[in-house]
Amino acid sequence: MSLREQKKLETRQTISAVATRLFIRRGFDQVTIAEVAEEARVAKMTVTNHFSRKEDLVFDIRMDFTDWPANLVRASPETPALDAVRGGFFAELDKASALLGFADVSFVRMVRHSERLTTALMEMHAEREVQLVAALLDRHPDREMLSRTAGAHLTSVLRLLLEDVWQLTWQDVKLDDLVEQIRESAAVGFGQLEPALGDL
Repeated sequence: MSLREQKKLETRQTISAVATRLFIRRGFDQVTIAEVAEEARVAKMTVTNHFSRKEDLVFDIRMDFTDWPANLVRASPETPALDAVRGGFFAELDKASALLGFADVSFVRMVRHSERLTTALMEMHAEREVQLVAALLDRHPDREMLSRTAGAHLTSVLRLLLEDVWQLTWQDVKLDDLVEQIRESAAVGFGQLEPALGDL
């Protein structure tokens, strides 16, 4: 990464962090882009250049989030898709990764209390499915329906597990206990897909 690219990334991260703090404190819908820019000490245009939508200030990992399962499949072309996604999930679980929904309860509350953010998260799940199906079709162009259903099933398990992470976070479950509960649920969720998708 060049110095210019690094500076650009640092600016983006700073803006997102400042915006999220404001949204948590005052509510997503009550804060304007101009107020974010003022708090971050940048021009309003700088904010909009980095984030095309206000929701992306919150979900600044949107692209990583939506591309992640597809990237797991593409990175291991000889590994069954189920194993690639399941293995990737457990690797991220050990890190309590944001890709799985790990966040402070204040962040969860902010999203739950905003219809726009809730809708944006649903869109991210849907885009995740689109990207994963595309990766599966690249592998199996002659198995369209199976690729589509596999993408839908795998991303549904990921969505349900994220919802569980958030619910347990909301209930103030300790991190270690939360991780273990999600580990058990994930084993069940992915295990149910084994008979249908094990060799895809």
